[in-house]
Amino acid sequence: LQKYNGQWTMDRIILRFTQFFCLTVAEDQKVRKPCCTKVSTANVTDPIINIRLQRKSLPCVKAVIFKTEQGEFCSDPRQRWVKEKVKQFFRAQRNETLTSTPPPTSSISDQTHVGGATQTTDSSSVTNV
Repeated sequence: LQKYNGQWTMDRIILRFTQFFCLTVAEDQKVRKPCCTKVSTANVTDPIINIRLQRKSLPCVKAVIFKTEQGEFCSDPRQRWVKEKVKQFFRAQRNETLTSTPPPTSSISDQTHVGGATQTTDSSSVTNV
């Protein structure tokens, strides 16, 4: 920027503001993959198709994401049942490659979906993601 008689020229100020505004808008318009912004402590009981770990990167929170036929569910990785489900899933996967046995099955009671609506089949309250 150049000064004219100790003042910033108006056209340069407008140019800098426009550049800043365009960069800010472009940053906000980046395509973001849906993520868990909240986790549930409710047990996933439907058959699990896949599991993935989501790292914390605001607004996303640390979560174990269980994929079922009903959708993806954000679960609190600190919950004991979550750790057990993860172990069971990978144990079943390992055994399946050796014996072709399908993973254990169950049904969803109450959970938080990734980027979707909440399914509630009991009286507990769960917040949408």
